[in-house]
Amino acid sequence: MKVGINNNVEMLASKLQQNTAQQALQKQAGTAAEAVQASGRHAQAGVPVTVSSSVRTLDHNAKASSDIDMAKVKAMREAIANGTFSVNAGAIADKLLSDASLFLGAART
Repeated sequence: MKVGINNNVEMLASKLQQNTAQQALQKQAGTAAEAVQASGRHAQAGVPVTVSSSVRTLDHNAKASSDIDMAKVKAMREAIANGTFSVNAGAIADKLLSDASLFLGAART
């Protein structure tokens, strides 16, 4: 029988051993990035892929139009940096309640 043994020390020693074992396994297996790079090298020798003109058009349109108003983002960043940005908690709460009621209404039907 051991006198004065602290269970927390034993638990920490056990965790340390587990972490050491996991690190050793990770070193053997390599990193995920290395695995992706290796698979990419193998994929280069694969089948050629072509993209249709309609997909190219969709991609071009998506890049040309933006759902984000960059002027508004810039103004908000400046207001935050200046310390003048204020949050309208009432408007946020109203929108959250509105969205929740729409979501719950859709779930009932």
